[in-house]
Amino acid sequence: MRIAVLDDYLKVAKGLADWDSLQDEVVFFHEFMETEKLAQALKGFDAIVIMRERSRIPASLLDALPDLKLIVTTGLRNNAIDMKACKDRGVLVCGAPGSDNGGKGTAELAWAMLMALAKRIPQETENMRNGLWQTVMTPTLAGKRLGVVGLGKLGQMIARYGKAFDMDVVAWSPNLTDERAAKAGVTRVEKEELFSTSDFISLHLILGSTTQGIVDADSIARMKQTAYLINTSRSGLVDQNALRTALEQGKIAGAGIDVFDVEPLPADDPWRKVPNTVLTPHLGYSNTDNFDAYFPNAVEAIKAFKSGNPIRVLGQ
Repeated sequence: MRIAVLDDYLKVAKGLADWDSLQDEVVFFHEFMETEKLAQALKGFDAIVIMRERSRIPASLLDALPDLKLIVTTGLRNNAIDMKACKDRGVLVCGAPGSDNGGKGTAELAWAMLMALAKRIPQETENMRNGLWQTVMTPTLAGKRLGVVGLGKLGQMIARYGKAFDMDVVAWSPNLTDERAAKAGVTRVEKEELFSTSDFISLHLILGSTTQGIVDADSIARMKQTAYLINTSRSGLVDQNALRTALEQGKIAGAGIDVFDVEPLPADDPWRKVPNTVLTPHLGYSNTDNFDAYFPNAVEAIKAFKSGNPIRVLGQ
């Protein structure tokens, strides 16, 4: 087989798994490529390994790659793959999960963003470099309200962090019940109350048809002028235009954003100049625990496919 490993921006994939054990030709690609360029680069490959929701795999790309038989994606879901088109064309899609600890990296990043925003660490670091001293007073977190949107594993982690800092933690999601919230040690409130009363709001929902744009213009308009929004989940959860306008007009205090509509974020993207933001390049999933698991699991999936017993098959 000829195997292409895409989206290896950090140039680490080769050293993180025993690719030689496949006894196949393996080629590593380190630069992001648009669909047309991918179609040229991947001609003749039998299998591709992709990072979740990086390179897009639409039907048009599949049509340009008649030799393709297998796609292995990191993680166990990938919205960037046209799963129906894969099934229609007989291309198998398999998952390569990360570490159980890897998901904690996203919660840790969300909390780091919350702390950086609250304490104005980026701004004050820059002010110190420019010779200034004590330009602002920053709030304590104790007694402030943390609103958690989505109370799954990561949402519960953030809730625990908030409680450790003596914050008032509330939660909401479309299907959250009072009983589930109480079991996690937090209070369930309605969506409108969460957005209008929280000092910090952290998003931890899976993006899907029912959650697309769930943080709409009305939700953002309800936020206090002193409130912060943190999104380490998916950009599609939020009305991006409404959020950018609110930040540019000072209607909310700031935002921490790790996920964007287009990734990698173009160098001239307007988001890079939006004030009062902490921006990171989708670091939530990009941690050593996850990567140490992703690529060995990808090799395992390829071996299973070659043996005729594929594992972690997605979308079937």
